[in-house]
Amino acid sequence: MTVEKFEEKVWGLEGIRVIVRASTSDTVKDYNYRRRAQGTWRITQLLKKRINSKVGKKKVVVIEGNGEEPHGRTLLRTLRKSYK
Repeated sequence: MTVEKFEEKVWGLEGIRVIVRASTSDTVKDYNYRRRAQGTWRITQLLKKRINSKVGKKKVVVIEGNGEEPHGRTLLRTLRKSYK
């Protein structure tokens, strides 16, 4: 799957903006989860349990609603609220 499609799938399911630092020609594994991660998870948990295994060694950046990079200990529910 393309990096662009991966980022779109994460946004569609998780409600979280991620940017994968990779070339447009690079591919990653499909983000094939069916349920959204719990709001009590921290960003680092999401990256460790779901994202990193799909993108390999590519760098992933999470972006909050104001365009900043949140702290890794930020709860997903807090991050999701930042987009509204």
